[in-house]
Amino acid sequence: MATRMFSNLVLRGIAQSRVSRSSMVGQGLTYSTRISGDSDTHEDFQPTNKLKDSGISIQDVVQQDVKENPVMIYMKGIPDAPRCGFSALAVKVLQQYGIPISARNILENPALKEGVKAFSNWPTFPQVFIKGEFVGGSDIVLNMHQNGQLKELLSDIKNASAKP
Repeated sequence: MATRMFSNLVLRGIAQSRVSRSSMVGQGLTYSTRISGDSDTHEDFQPTNKLKDSGISIQDVVQQDVKENPVMIYMKGIPDAPRCGFSALAVKVLQQYGIPISARNILENPALKEGVKAFSNWPTFPQVFIKGEFVGGSDIVLNMHQNGQLKELLSDIKNASAKP
């Protein structure tokens, strides 16, 4: 009985887009589906902003990422779990070359998302940087792959990573 009631609560919680608080009268059960960042969420479960906590500006982080990583992608999600089709496409194309790909998930930090837009002067994501230069999004990376430009651009990166 309790398991069935819990299942019903979970299903109701999933079906509702935002439930602030619900309780079962007489059962003594209370659950909350408040989004993190709400005042009643314990600090241990609050999201952390590592970029903000580091004291480094977003622009410095982006500049350092692009400079230090031969292939850098700012995307929705991460390469192993993209959160949009365009990000998935860009990663899939880049992975064809067997090169190391560095990435940051812009969904985790709105300030990072805006900082990358300002840095590249490009409004959409994903954003791919190769050898310190902004290349573009998934459509441009796919086009470069299809016409051979991407292979040429990445050839020395692949060779550099293969050296002992």
